[in-house]
Amino acid sequence: MNRLAGEPSAYLRQHAQNPLDWQPFDDAAFAESVARDVPIFLSVGYAACHWCHVMAGESFEDPAVAAYLNERFVAIKVDREERPDVDDAYMAATQALSGQGGWPMSVFLTPDGKAFYAGTYFPPTPGSGRPSFLQVLKAVHEAWTQRRDEVERTAASLAEALAQPMWQVRTEAQSAVELGTGEPDAGQGPDWKTAAAAAVAAMSAAEDRIHGGFGQAPKFPPTPGLEFLLRQAASGAGDTSDQAFALAGRTLGAMVHSALFDQLGGGFARYSVTVDWSEPHYEKMLYDNAGLLQALVHWIRLAEGRPEVPGENSPEDKAPVSGGVEQLSVADAKDATSALIGWLMTELRLPGGAFASSLDADTVIDGVHHEGASYQWSEAEIQAAAQQTVAAEAAVGEGAAGDGQQAGELAAGVTAAMGIPGAAGRGGPLNPGRALSATEHIQWARIKPALLQARALRTMPARDDKVVACWNAMLMGALAEAGMVLEVPAYVAAAVELGEYLREVHWDGELSRVSHDGRSRGIKGLLEDYGACANAYLTLYAATGERRWFEFAGELVESLERDFIADGVVFNHSAGGVHGPLQGSRFADPFDNASISGVALLAGAFISWSAYTGSNRHRQIVENMLATVPELAQRAPRSVGGLLSAALAFAAGPLEVAVVGPAGAVRDSMVCQAWHSGSPGMVIAVWDGMGRPPVPLLEGRGLASSSSELAGGELPTLAHVCQDMVCARPVSTVADLAKLL
Repeated sequence: MNRLAGEPSAYLRQHAQNPLDWQPFDDAAFAESVARDVPIFLSVGYAACHWCHVMAGESFEDPAVAAYLNERFVAIKVDREERPDVDDAYMAATQALSGQGGWPMSVFLTPDGKAFYAGTYFPPTPGSGRPSFLQVLKAVHEAWTQRRDEVERTAASLAEALAQPMWQVRTEAQSAVELGTGEPDAGQGPDWKTAAAAAVAAMSAAEDRIHGGFGQAPKFPPTPGLEFLLRQAASGAGDTSDQAFALAGRTLGAMVHSALFDQLGGGFARYSVTVDWSEPHYEKMLYDNAGLLQALVHWIRLAEGRPEVPGENSPEDKAPVSGGVEQLSVADAKDATSALIGWLMTELRLPGGAFASSLDADTVIDGVHHEGASYQWSEAEIQAAAQQTVAAEAAVGEGAAGDGQQAGELAAGVTAAMGIPGAAGRGGPLNPGRALSATEHIQWARIKPALLQARALRTMPARDDKVVACWNAMLMGALAEAGMVLEVPAYVAAAVELGEYLREVHWDGELSRVSHDGRSRGIKGLLEDYGACANAYLTLYAATGERRWFEFAGELVESLERDFIADGVVFNHSAGGVHGPLQGSRFADPFDNASISGVALLAGAFISWSAYTGSNRHRQIVENMLATVPELAQRAPRSVGGLLSAALAFAAGPLEVAVVGPAGAVRDSMVCQAWHSGSPGMVIAVWDGMGRPPVPLLEGRGLASSSSELAGGELPTLAHVCQDMVCARPVSTVADLAKLL
């Protein structure tokens, strides 16, 4: 019996009508395996995964395959986004057994949950060195029935190895993070600056100077690495700072001006299947877009006023740049940020203010999956949109009615600018491949309404409406920062509404990872959920000055310290709370994946908390954690952007800015100046100076009652800037504050 129909997960429900007797990952499924004495087939994927859909259509919907599997196995289906603990544990096993990993992930387990054979996608017929799925099933069944002792020895040996939190036993990507117990030597501390410089050099050497980004196809957004580069650029560390700034600008420019970014509707796709970013893998994930939104905002903050970065689009037409990648201009970065937030608010925002997890890679038309069909255009469709545009302009007196030449020129210009394939009837994604000229910007602005109208008539990809705490928290922080840096109050308001949702729905003294339809369910939050939320609520406090967000962040920080650190080791789950088959996922991974690691999120939260509160204990924990950063950066410089970012914040102090004074234009201008500082890890506190200070950073900085006797009875506004436990003299002007930042 297939038990997935009642599951809240959109991914599990996609498989509810399969002839396979799918079960969710629960005790009942494992009990059936024990009772029947058959192995488990564990299939892990997610709702937006294209190849998950392919394998489902080819094999899971095949009655013959289903009959064979149902008789000889217990089939369990897992949504990796709801159960990253399950995914992590069995991904480690899959990589150890097969040398590779990915989704769909196909793992065969003993009844007690130990993996003994694994792979990813298996086709319906053998080919290209891959056995068919049915061949795999038959081989596993034969091994289970004929060589049971060998299977169980393999499973036990692998489980034992994966359960060890030792560097030399575990693979690099799954190494445990140890805090260390000794007192740091003040003269021999970790050389984070040298490690950061070496990481910049390694990333620069790996850069694709023709197309932008790093490595070959498939090419992914290097999101945590971008944040590190931007922090290194803001650190002012000489040539390395300039190198990091240029590298970040080129990488962002390549992605924003490519098919990876939806030029019409906004939002970044998961990755590009081509080295030149011209053909995206069309799924759009919340975590990618939250991280890249933060990177765009930080780029704008850092790039404004720098002479080597164009502030506005050139008033003159310019020829496309050949043989290299342009840095992203401030104007294009602001346009991309606006488009990205517009897409998030329009297509992913849910009732109550939270955001859905993803849009599918595929569009289902008449029951058939078509990857990217909603986003592709042909020359004929562009021509039709141009004709509609010209006709609409003529109707309001801005052009000649039925001017075929004008429509043809517009279509030709847009087609050339957006890289539409030239073959008749063949469509493709919008892919400018470079910054548009002034004329192209005008043409694109003219035709966009008609293209949007045409796209509104298309079938669009399915949306996975589950709310994941970590990803929503990442977006909450990015929205709050965007609102303050770009001075758009609506963005901060959206962050506040999201913050209220997460606290109300996901928190009951413990943090739930997932909610559906306004109700939390499933597992307790993991390290990344708690870490991301702690960071985001501290950012929300900085943006709003509301004490409630700071106090809630304190509850999350307390939980992080109490539940995720034990005996000098950082855990992915609540310490001691995982046993059996998931033992291998207990230990926190210091390396970034598609998004920043939970370890780096914890470090960032503790750094900010110690800056706001003066807590030496949290500072000491972070310092011990970051002691391994130089070693990690040397081993995998492109995979530790999160921890390098934390190390730069720690090395920078971080900068503490307290603005105290009555609400009004003077205080607002000082706060705005503070938000435009790119100092790594900077914390901001704002207060009217009356009553009890909302955070310890503001202690002793209230406005004395005698201040009312000043000329005109106006209370002063003062900015206090501290760094490395040393405070500068308070300043009362924006110009003086700028000098301290």
